Amino acid sequence: MEPKEALTYDDVLLMPQYSDIVSRSEINMSRILCSDAGTLRLALPILASPMDTITESEMGVAMWQAGGLGIIHRYNTIERQCALVDQVIVGANANAGAAIGTTGDYLDRARALVATGVRILCVDVAHGHHVLMKEALDTLRQVFGDAVHIMAGNVATLEGYNDLVDWGADSVRCNIGGGSICSTRIQTGHGVPGLQTIIDCAKTDRGAPIVADGGIRNAGDIVKALAAGADFVMLGSLLAGTDETPGNVINTRHGKFKSYRGMASKDAQIEWRGKTASLEGIATTVPAKGPVEHILEDLQRGIRSGLSYSGARTIRELQSRALFVRQTASGQAESSTHILRR
Repeated sequence: MEPKEALTYDDVLLMPQYSDIVSRSEINMSRILCSDAGTLRLALPILASPMDTITESEMGVAMWQAGGLGIIHRYNTIERQCALVDQVIVGANANAGAAIGTTGDYLDRARALVATGVRILCVDVAHGHHVLMKEALDTLRQVFGDAVHIMAGNVATLEGYNDLVDWGADSVRCNIGGGSICSTRIQTGHGVPGLQTIIDCAKTDRGAPIVADGGIRNAGDIVKALAAGADFVMLGSLLAGTDETPGNVINTRHGKFKSYRGMASKDAQIEWRGKTASLEGIATTVPAKGPVEHILEDLQRGIRSGLSYSGARTIRELQSRALFVRQTASGQAESSTHILRR
C-alpha cells in the first residue's frame, strides 16, 4: 500500500497576509463548548490535560481564571476525584471537566461527578476509535441524555472523529502518540502526525468541536492547530512544572524540578492500578516554572499575534483565511532561533 504524506507542525508555516488589525486587543479568541446542558464560552481556547501530574483542583481554578478549562484526571478514587471537582466548582466558583474511562467503575464515576456539578465529562482512553468507546457513549447518553457535554477520544483519523460524533460525543480529542512523554508510536508503530490529524478531521461535515491534543510545544503550534481546523488545544507538557500542577518541588543541585509522566508509563500504571499493561509512555522531571498564569499569558499573547499575522480577528476567520506553506529541513532550521548554532 502506498503511504500517504503526513505533516507535523514543523513541516509548515502560515503565510503572513494583509492585516487591518490596529491593536491585538481587537482579537477575540473565544470558543464555545455547546450542549443542551447549556453553553460554555471559553475566552482562551486551551484545556489542561487530564493527567495526574497536570490537572487537579489548583490547575482547574487557574485555568478557569485564565479563561480556559481544566479536566480533572481519573487516576484516583471516585471520592477523591469528586472532592477535587468540588474544590474547583464550589470552593472557587469555577467550571471544570472531569475524566472517566470506558470500563470498570466508569458509570458510577460519571454519576458521582455529575451529582457533584460536573458539566463536561471527558471519556479518556488512548485509542478512542474502539467498540468499548461506542458502548460507553451509548450508555452515557442513555443515562444522562443531553444534560452533560461529553468529550471523547483520542482518535487520529476522520473516520474515527466521525464515528465518535455519531456515537454521541459532543467534542473529540484528536491525536494519537504525539505527546512529549508518549511512546505509543514507538511501541505500536501506529499514529498520525499531529497537524495531519487536525487537517484530516477538519474535513468532516459534523459540527462537534475538534480538540488538538498532543505534540503542541509553543504558541506557534497552537496557532497552526487552530488554523488547520481545531477549536481548542489540550496541553500537558507546556503546563508541566508549574506551581499549580500536583506534586512537590524536587530540589537538586541543578535547580528545582517537578514530576511529569505519561499515564501509560510504568510509574503511573503501577501507582494507579497496581500493575502494568502495554508501556506507551515515560516518566521524567521538568524544571519548576512558577505560576501557570505566566505561561498562559505568554501563550495568549502568541496566539493573538498569530491571528494578527493572518489578518484574522477570530479563530473562525483564521481558519477561513489561513494559507499554509511547506518548509524544508533548512527552512525549519532557519525558523528557529539559530544564532547559538553558529
